[in-house]
Amino acid sequence: MKMPSFLLFSVLTCSVPATAYAQSPSNPPPPPPASTGAAMPYLQIAGESDVYEVTSSQIALQRSQNPKVRAFATMLIDHHTKTTNAALTQAKAAGLMPPPAVLGQGSRSKIDQLYAAAPGDFDRVYIAQQIPAHEQALAVQTAYAAQGDKAPLRASAKAAIPIITQHLKHARALQAAR
Repeated sequence: MKMPSFLLFSVLTCSVPATAYAQSPSNPPPPPPASTGAAMPYLQIAGESDVYEVTSSQIALQRSQNPKVRAFATMLIDHHTKTTNAALTQAKAAGLMPPPAVLGQGSRSKIDQLYAAAPGDFDRVYIAQQIPAHEQALAVQTAYAAQGDKAPLRASAKAAIPIITQHLKHARALQAAR
């Protein structure tokens, strides 16, 4: 599977030991920036979301023993790599060159939690993270699809909505089955 260079860089950046990203409990991560309908902030937020989904799912493939969780993680890696590539293609069509997506403090904290999770708790922690992550991703894509300033990116956001909705339903079903 060919991975975009920005995604590979971001994933490699996440392979630094979890302690490198540790944050104190009194310093919770800031809320994600609101989608403004402007292309570059949208691309940064959506890009970080996809990098988080791919990175967390790669960790799930390493740590989970549950075939259903592993299948979900494999699907997320595939789908979020495709949504990233689609957004980058549409950004180029709109004359934009977004910077590489990177994980913000909040996403790095979630990755730390996955590394720190006890083996018996990993699946619960992973799935519990996927639900709000996909709710946020759905909100970002829906907002940009409705009011984004670049038509090619609006189309990409609109195409991502059913994919993210499917992921959210699947994550909720996995959580309910526990």
